[in-house]
Amino acid sequence: MPLITCTTYINAPIDRCFDLSRSIDLHILSTAQTQEKAIAGKTSGLIDAGETVTWEAIHFRVRQKLTVRIEEVNRPHFFSDRMLKGAFKSMYHEHHFEEVGDGTLMTDRFSFESPFGILGQLFNMLILTRYMNGFLQQRNETIRLMAEGDDWQKLL
Repeated sequence: MPLITCTTYINAPIDRCFDLSRSIDLHILSTAQTQEKAIAGKTSGLIDAGETVTWEAIHFRVRQKLTVRIEEVNRPHFFSDRMLKGAFKSMYHEHHFEEVGDGTLMTDRFSFESPFGILGQLFNMLILTRYMNGFLQQRNETIRLMAEGDDWQKLL
């Protein structure tokens, strides 16, 4: 099962970074390239423990849906989400936040498993792991830019 670790330093308070990471609206902004939108469950605002969201997006030229549930929240240091339904065989995403000086070190740990056995493993190795890493980095860069500027106030 592939595991992607993505670390981003943000020159902003931990509470702001934590909440921006839970923002449905920010997620939509950060995924414009895949036309992602929240279509069921929590569709705007901040998602919290026990809540679900269903995302619809275009990945690899295919419209897909992914439903996740926020499983655990330890504000402002950690939250996790797990796929309930979607294209992956399984998916689990941990979001870690640590105060470092005047800023925040945000670390994502994203593990997933593709269906289709050996073909899925080959797809992971050749394409999907790199694609998902880029997807996470783009999302985190959007969080960083929002948190370090003044636009975060429009979302929180």
